Amino acid sequence: QVQLVESGGGLVQAGGSLRLSCAASGLTFSSYAMGWFRQAPGKNRDFVAAISVSGGSTYYADSVKGRFTISRDNAKNTVSLQMNSLEPEDTAVYYCAADRVPGPLYPLKSRRYEYDYWGQGMQVTVSS
Repeated sequence: QVQLVESGGGLVQAGGSLRLSCAASGLTFSSYAMGWFRQAPGKNRDFVAAISVSGGSTYYADSVKGRFTISRDNAKNTVSLQMNSLEPEDTAVYYCAADRVPGPLYPLKSRRYEYDYWGQGMQVTVSS
């Protein structure tokens, strides 16, 4: 059974930082590209960032580029999202997602339906 479990969310003031982590189990982690999405109340679940199998390629939404950094540790089956210079607009439930890819050079994806597995979500609240 595949499980993705997020941790590290919470409440932070604008300008602050948080680090989200996602622990994966039940899958061959090194065969999956990983992504982060977020969903604010009343809005769609939007792409935030993705990382390739090796960690050598990353892809960010324009809204977080330069502030957020995605990384992974294949030895520990974890993917992380370092979030700096947080803004109230970053308030949302953040989801970790896994995309089974046929090879290490497969393009990174930003659409929800292209991901195979999802975590339960973690609330991040940024106060002004």
